[in-house]
Amino acid sequence: MAPFSKFIATRVSPRVFGLLAQQSRGMATEKQILNQINATKNIKKITSSMKMVSAAKLKGDENRLAVAEPFNAWTYNLTSEPMLLEDANFEGLPQKVLIVPFTTDKGLCGGVNSFISRGVRDMIKKIKEDGKDADVVVVGDKGRSQMNRSVGQHITRSLTEVLSPGTFGLASCLAQEIIAAGYEDYDAVVLVYNSFVNAAVYKQMYKVIKKLKTEAEGGEEMLMGEYEFDADKEEFVSDLNEFVLASQIFHSFMDGAAAEQSSRMTAMENASKNAGELIDKLTLRYNRARQARITTELIEIISGASALEG
Repeated sequence: MAPFSKFIATRVSPRVFGLLAQQSRGMATEKQILNQINATKNIKKITSSMKMVSAAKLKGDENRLAVAEPFNAWTYNLTSEPMLLEDANFEGLPQKVLIVPFTTDKGLCGGVNSFISRGVRDMIKKIKEDGKDADVVVVGDKGRSQMNRSVGQHITRSLTEVLSPGTFGLASCLAQEIIAAGYEDYDAVVLVYNSFVNAAVYKQMYKVIKKLKTEAEGGEEMLMGEYEFDADKEEFVSDLNEFVLASQIFHSFMDGAAAEQSSRMTAMENASKNAGELIDKLTLRYNRARQARITTELIEIISGASALEG
């Protein structure tokens, strides 16, 4: 004998069958509502735990950022200081740049990755309008998946599964990977990252790191020409370029890590709040369904008693 669902599917038109299925799905039973309440409570426990973990990690990231800022401050005499990404026109960029956006490998951290991806997309658009060229090396798995859809043709390399919390050794490895991606072929490297302000606020910044030169090229001012070197000048400047890049990456990575934890803490707090509101609504629905069932049973008992008396 064919199952009842198969019998309905073969004897009833698809439109009527869809309406019946939709009607049955819309009428949640007490048990289904109770299961939803329990599932939402479990989600709230998880998001609350993640918020506390992020709050603890944020303290460590703030301490590491406080150490990284003076460590990196000397490089601003040789390169540009951080600038706001919002409403930037990028007119001062050289002809060919390598954009390095710092994103996260993990999700559930608010809009930190979306803001960076949108900023890189707008930056490349303005650069192309000026007749200039740009490539991208993405740091972080989430940014890679987002930018593949918008600026995938400009991505030359992606660096994922970056360990956190970062160290200067990790920043040096990232600098070597960027150099391996063709650092010598570009006029400058542009680092794009989230900058930590406080536990509730972060903003998007970018730095332009131009290569140091020993001699003037094309009428440009000599950056290292006035210094005397004990060792080979070309080798020294090459090592200094790598060290400046690693120092800037270290600061950007620390700043982005603190912003990630603050955003995740805020996101998990909002998720816990939304879960609490959903639990209240489901509890109200459950109480109404339970009251309706009890009322129906009482009516049936009274009706049965009246029928027996009659």
